[in-house]
Amino acid sequence: MSLSRRQVIEAGASAGALALLGSSPLLASVLPAPSGRGRPDMRAAVPATPLQPARPRVTVDPSVDPRIVARARAAFDRHRAMIRRTEVVGIVDFSKVSSEPRFYLLDTNTGQVTRHLVSHGRGSDPAHTGFLQNFSNRIGSEATSEGAYLVGVYYDGHYGRSMRVRGLDHTNYNAETRAIVVHPAWYAEPSIINTQGRLGRSEGCFALSASSQRETLARLGPGHFLYAARSA
Repeated sequence: MSLSRRQVIEAGASAGALALLGSSPLLASVLPAPSGRGRPDMRAAVPATPLQPARPRVTVDPSVDPRIVARARAAFDRHRAMIRRTEVVGIVDFSKVSSEPRFYLLDTNTGQVTRHLVSHGRGSDPAHTGFLQNFSNRIGSEATSEGAYLVGVYYDGHYGRSMRVRGLDHTNYNAETRAIVVHPAWYAEPSIINTQGRLGRSEGCFALSASSQRETLARLGPGHFLYAARSA
């Protein structure tokens, strides 16, 4: 039986939606097989080879607050067309004090994470309590910005090998103008916690220890997704 032009378009749109759902490791869920129910003209549009179910959503390491994982998933989905590398994503939970690991590199195939210390901006914690008090996207704020980022190119800067990030949301679109980057810093080393009880502060950049920076450069390079927020 031949299909009308409208029926072909509708069938193609449905197939495209299924493909999109299955393309994101963070958002993939098992898709049901075609039931055979519905209008006869739509049954005729189902391909002879059954659709392969998408990979089930992985279980993320429970050490990461599920609330921030859910927000990261939503942001990942919102910006999916811009993200070229999806096997690893970065998630930063700024609800935690700076003396605790709160920068997570998440393997989207297994749900496993590695945990790292990271500094926040001095404008987000003027009294240097160790807790981020507020986010800001304002130029000159020296604060951390909330939202989704696309990891950009590597470069050699003041602190050594670093990488740029691009803010994708209205809450962090000034990231490039503010020169917000991921870089190593002496004040983000674990030894600082032994003397101060908390990490030092950046000017809004994601400052890591030297060892954490090496792993981040190796696994979260250009084209990857980074999300920073508070879980509560």
